[in-house]
Amino acid sequence: MTKSKERPQPFPIIHKEECKSCNRCVISCKNNALELSKDLNESGYNYVVYKGKGCNGCGDCYYTCPEPLAVEIHIPKRKKSKKEG
Repeated sequence: MTKSKERPQPFPIIHKEECKSCNRCVISCKNNALELSKDLNESGYNYVVYKGKGCNGCGDCYYTCPEPLAVEIHIPKRKKSKKEG
């Protein structure tokens, strides 16, 4: 997975082996940042993939997924401003 330094914006981490292709996360994403892969996971399901842009970190995909380990949302650490010292 890409290091968070290289991705300053939030992004979903989809664990393809846990995805059951229910499509709930794709439907719930208001930014159209997710899509079903044409590839299959080991269980024979088309798994969801992140398109590479569009995630705002809202968590809708995480909260609508019925599989507890399939989706994570990576929120990069905020850089401290000079005021926060």
